[in-house]
Amino acid sequence: MAARTSALWRLRGRDHDLSARGMVMGVLNVTPDSFSDGGKFRDVNTAVEHGLRMIADGADILDVGGESTRPGAAPVILQDEMERVIPVIKKLRAYSDVLISVDTMKAEVARCAVDAGADIINDITGFRDEAMIQVAAQSEAALIIMHMQGTPQTMQARPSYHDVVSEVSTFFTQRSSVLQERGVARERLAFDPGFGFGKTLEHNLALLRSLSVLHENHGPLVIGVSRKSMIAHLLNDNRIENRDWPTVALTAWMRESGARVVRVHDVKPNVEAMRMIEAIL
Repeated sequence: MAARTSALWRLRGRDHDLSARGMVMGVLNVTPDSFSDGGKFRDVNTAVEHGLRMIADGADILDVGGESTRPGAAPVILQDEMERVIPVIKKLRAYSDVLISVDTMKAEVARCAVDAGADIINDITGFRDEAMIQVAAQSEAALIIMHMQGTPQTMQARPSYHDVVSEVSTFFTQRSSVLQERGVARERLAFDPGFGFGKTLEHNLALLRSLSVLHENHGPLVIGVSRKSMIAHLLNDNRIENRDWPTVALTAWMRESGARVVRVHDVKPNVEAMRMIEAIL
């Protein structure tokens, strides 16, 4: 299969060329136990207000998630996740035409989210579940295929790779092939290397150094390093509030290195960093 070299991503049936202008995805956690902002946006109205603020700050996409995927996080039952996510998506769609992504591992949540107005399915398991593949094939939603070694409960126990970049790339190729065989257009796919999802600091750094290769081989990359522990390890500072400006620095570097979508908590400074880099490029 020939490599996909463009930065084309099909969203809402329209092909978006991300080569000149990337996208910033704002994280909207509606969970009680997210590592960075757990519990702050559990109420529907509070969550929607925060989403609208991120839109005002320049977010191109809002990524709504109702189950924490931090290392060691406990699974959430279907009904709880549905009650957290679907009302927020419905209300955001009523207020705005911003692109909405649903961050979920559950096919039923993805299906109901798309019915409620979501445009993107962001599956951290990489569409390995047959039911999730069916939802993808039966919808026109764009898809984000993420790589994860293990599960949120086990992923950081002992991550091990022979060659992390090669193995992540092979995973992308395999999942892309499966989805295309089920009728999903290749242009609907974007790829997330899964920083911190079954990776050590060294694995994360190796993937960061290889973003241009991954982009050239697969297409649009969605990168989420915002406020992650790798920043704390590199700067020897574990305070969450001190991770935002290092995230901005990474956004600028990653955009130059091949990333086309960055997933962040603090939208405005990351939008500004991306636009400045694009002006120079």
